[in-house]
Amino acid sequence: MPSCSAAGVDRRTFLRITSAIGVTTAITTGLTACGGPASSGDNGQQSGGSGSGTLEAGLSYPLSTGFDPMITSGATPYAANMHIFEGLVDLDPATLVAAPALATAMPKKLNATTYRATLREGATFHDGSAVTADDVVFSFERVLDPKNASLMAQFVPFIDKVSAVDTSTVEFKLKYPFALFPSRISVVRIVPKKIAGADAKAFDAKPVGSGPYRFVQAVREDKIVMAKYGKYNGPHPAKAEKLVWHLISDPSARVSALQSGRVQAIEDVPYIDLKGFTGKKKVESVQSFGLLFLMFNCADKRFADKRVRQALHYALDTEKLIKTALLGNAEAASGYVPPNHPDYHKAATVYGHDVAKAKKLLAEAGAEKLSFTLLLTDTGWVKDIAPLIKESWAEAGVEVKLDIAQSPAQYAKTDKGDFDALAAPGDPSVFGNDADLLLRWFYYGFWPEKRYGWSGSAAYKKTKSLLDRAANTADENKRKELWGQVTDLVAEEAALYPVLHRKLPTAWDSGALAGFQPLPTTGLSFVDVGRA
Repeated sequence: MPSCSAAGVDRRTFLRITSAIGVTTAITTGLTACGGPASSGDNGQQSGGSGSGTLEAGLSYPLSTGFDPMITSGATPYAANMHIFEGLVDLDPATLVAAPALATAMPKKLNATTYRATLREGATFHDGSAVTADDVVFSFERVLDPKNASLMAQFVPFIDKVSAVDTSTVEFKLKYPFALFPSRISVVRIVPKKIAGADAKAFDAKPVGSGPYRFVQAVREDKIVMAKYGKYNGPHPAKAEKLVWHLISDPSARVSALQSGRVQAIEDVPYIDLKGFTGKKKVESVQSFGLLFLMFNCADKRFADKRVRQALHYALDTEKLIKTALLGNAEAASGYVPPNHPDYHKAATVYGHDVAKAKKLLAEAGAEKLSFTLLLTDTGWVKDIAPLIKESWAEAGVEVKLDIAQSPAQYAKTDKGDFDALAAPGDPSVFGNDADLLLRWFYYGFWPEKRYGWSGSAAYKKTKSLLDRAANTADENKRKELWGQVTDLVAEEAALYPVLHRKLPTAWDSGALAGFQPLPTTGLSFVDVGRA
């Protein structure tokens, strides 16, 4: 079985190149096809119950990674994993609210640093084997093992030890109190020890979970097929016999697929097509955390002075970007998270369009003749924005060359420090929606230390200290106050900071689907969705 990794690149390096949901969804040309031939049976576990028919969808991104939930960073396989795997606790795909999945209830707090969880009786993996406490321990330990370079490890640094009390009970010992523990462990999906532990590469290509749908087949740039798992006994049984996700990168082709009835839902609808759906063909743009950010190489003397970085934000006519390129489907950043987020804090520094202020800051920093190359990812809506960014900066006397390429190629440059600045999309909210997780993604660890050269700054040290203090307090109001301080700090520094938070447009046939909801994150969900 071929592994889903870039040809000639080791797994750790590949992870680093593709380490951001929403900014690594472009085609990775070295990726092999993931999965084996389609299966016509269910290994003796035929579908039954309420499942009915096949649901087909159009996804906008190809397979850029494999499916192992420990390291998956591709938007499409990550969305598929919501159907294939379960955590002890899972987030509702539409609301991002945590609820028990493999666990019978949310983890029980025994004391400030000890929690216990009990497994659902009768839960089985797709090979028919029982889900046990040993599988849970294995799943967490492989994430926490530095040798595995797990993408999820950064979200659970507070876990000290996971142990099996008995075959259905797991105990967690924490290094320090962490009030968000019960919901945060949703980032770790439970995998079968005997399969994932035996051959990690094969498991990455052909995953086995305990969710309502089992993996059947996946072919890069073509499709992913999943089938109902008949022995699933959890809270979200499959309502269809089969899911077929067509990987359609061309926006017009996705729209045509829905309009013709080939598929029943599509993600990432082009903004220009939003008014073209009528009758039972519904379309909705959901405000998301998903952002366009500017990231500067702070190790480059041109961007070492925060006044230069601030100037480039002030010079942007963000409202024009939103109106012209996104047809109004975004909101200019006034904080790190959008105003509809429960942890929203309006930053002390809000970058309105002010060319005079931009020029003044550049002059004060001795950068009146600033010129550089801006890397951008080739995501459709980012390419639409690119010339408007150049136009805005030209008005402030800044000369910029645009370099637009696929995400892995651009991040290969940033990870070597071989870049000036980057404009790209990002959305870690698929992992969780609390401010701690969202802030840590861009401002704690890998990104500031390896990507934008901020690790030696006093501001970075202060950011880490504030986040750690917030993680160690049980007082919700105090946590929010500290997160607000972090927001003010990263907004003022502008080493990496959002320009806008966009709306995610999804279209579906309401006459064909029952229970479907558009998501505030990249991807589609058919959990609890069936034929109308």
